[in-house]
Amino acid sequence: MLRNRENQMLLLVMGSISITAIVVAAFISSVAAVFVFIVSMLLMGTSVLFTRWRYRELAKLSVYLREISNGNDSLDVRDNHEGELSILKNDIYKVTLMLSEHRSLLQRDKIQLTDAISDISHQLKTPLTSMTVMADLLSAPDLPPAKRTEFTHHIRIQLERIDWLVSSLLKLSKIDAKTIQFKKDEIPVKNLIQKALQPVMIPMDIKGQTISITGDDHVSFVGDFNWTAEAVINILKNGVEHTPEGGAIAITFSENALFTEIVIADNGKGIPKEDLPYIFKRFYKGKNASEGSIGIGLAMAHSIIASQNGVIDVTSDSEKGTQFRIKFYKHVI
Repeated sequence: MLRNRENQMLLLVMGSISITAIVVAAFISSVAAVFVFIVSMLLMGTSVLFTRWRYRELAKLSVYLREISNGNDSLDVRDNHEGELSILKNDIYKVTLMLSEHRSLLQRDKIQLTDAISDISHQLKTPLTSMTVMADLLSAPDLPPAKRTEFTHHIRIQLERIDWLVSSLLKLSKIDAKTIQFKKDEIPVKNLIQKALQPVMIPMDIKGQTISITGDDHVSFVGDFNWTAEAVINILKNGVEHTPEGGAIAITFSENALFTEIVIADNGKGIPKEDLPYIFKRFYKGKNASEGSIGIGLAMAHSIIASQNGVIDVTSDSEKGTQFRIKFYKHVI
């Protein structure tokens, strides 16, 4: 403690003042000089003891901080006293709680990243394995032309699947990182529905499905046209996939003072109750999912809608089909 320069300066100043006071008191009387000397020693001794106590408390805080740096955030250094040290202890405890929360979030993100990488690896492994086998078969010189054409077609399908998966994951990662600036344009819902129906009209014609659209031409909401169209496309693709041949898909839209609502309903086989809480989870595949399903389309739709002050809910019945209800809330001041 005495090697500390601040303490040396303090003792030097106090000693100088004490010597000066003793010398002045000696000119008055010897009794006064003795009294001043005793008081000076008491003050200097008290100062040394107080300083030593403060050093012990700071040493405890130093040990506490080292414990925190080693990952032990269960210690509680707070006290209910007044003073600078108590304030410092309470502030350190607050920082400890904040670091603990950040550590928990980082650990959660690490687990999510590990799971995502595992899911992506699994999704890519299947088509890559299939293409490797078909590429080996294509190298056979005696392969019939019909088989060669078939294998080439399958390889192209798998490549398109990988391209869609990678593109979707990139879009999702941008949405999660909040690097996408969603536009805030006035979007007529009728135009949005027409845009979203274009990619699914051919699959619907192949399966003989019908589509009905009901809503006022003036219904609109504020959002990003292209991104919202992609969300609706994914919902429509899900409906077409799970609706049998000759089935029907109905789209209705309306608005009120609070929100604009779009309802997409089909009369397909429905979603099992145990799957409903998880259908917007990335890479989740329900019991009725098709063999080629990846489980990312509805997750993307949910992220896009949620990023634009919207919500999406789903209800399903094995006899009546599935209904997706999208609400875009008005801006409230």
